[in-house]
Amino acid sequence: MDIVGLGMSTLDVLIRLGEMPTWERGARIEGFGLDGGGPVGTACVAAARLGASVGFVGVAGNDAVAELKLQSLREGGVDTSRVVIRNRPETQVVVVHVNEETGERVFSGLRGFGDDPLIAAELDREYVTSAAWLHLDGSHPETAITAAQWMHEAGKQVAIDCGKTDAASVAPGMLDLLRHVDVLICGQGFGRALTGHADPRSAGEAALAFGPRIVVQTEGMAGSYTVTAGERFHTLAFEVEVLDTTGAGDVFHGAYLVGLLREWPLETIACFASAVAALKCTHLGGRRGIPTFEATAAFLRERGLDL
Repeated sequence: MDIVGLGMSTLDVLIRLGEMPTWERGARIEGFGLDGGGPVGTACVAAARLGASVGFVGVAGNDAVAELKLQSLREGGVDTSRVVIRNRPETQVVVVHVNEETGERVFSGLRGFGDDPLIAAELDREYVTSAAWLHLDGSHPETAITAAQWMHEAGKQVAIDCGKTDAASVAPGMLDLLRHVDVLICGQGFGRALTGHADPRSAGEAALAFGPRIVVQTEGMAGSYTVTAGERFHTLAFEVEVLDTTGAGDVFHGAYLVGLLREWPLETIACFASAVAALKCTHLGGRRGIPTFEATAAFLRERGLDL
């Protein structure tokens, strides 16, 4: 394996509409779809579509909904042989309401969504450490720390997706996990919650003290900010006709890992990941719009950029 993802994979029910319904009035739906979702699950599919060999480790139920979730991963080229099946209906289901004008979205998760996490005894150490990279999203935190420790003992590397947040601080469990991470890619607000700095550059510099050697904060249409011990730079986002932003950050992470596997300069990696995420946003759903490597390279060439 090039990459093993350990974390969350969901089944997303996508509803695109102009106005949200109320208890007094319904709403006309402009678009509907089913797609796989979840931070690590979607990053795994993105990396696989871009040419990496990828496996996913997590939990699933034993009903038809769970099978749809796993089918989405397998159709995306991801190995699911180490997914642990629980004797219950699937709970990792998300209803995604997508604004037809802006592409922004609101998520509603099923009750019991985070119950019954994966435990370390259910991991296959040889499978996990067969990969060059382990990708995490903060799910199954104690198990994630164990897997990260195994990777470092094997001389391998660990990345984590910390999504955007409005919280004032970061949970203690996440702080423990960050000490075992080489690359932190986070969404808007996470750097402030972690370090107290609102400016993404300052937050990135302060975040290095928590353990990662590379910190990237994505800011939507404002692009991304990368900080290491020796580099500081801003990468612009690409302008496209946005249909749905669901999964854009997750896709960015999968593409970023592919760039790391290819050992490109960090500025090239950030540009590539931004292009992959932008192309995804031209389709409804977190995965169906993920481009191939060739399509991404062509998109960049049209803009005078050559990988």
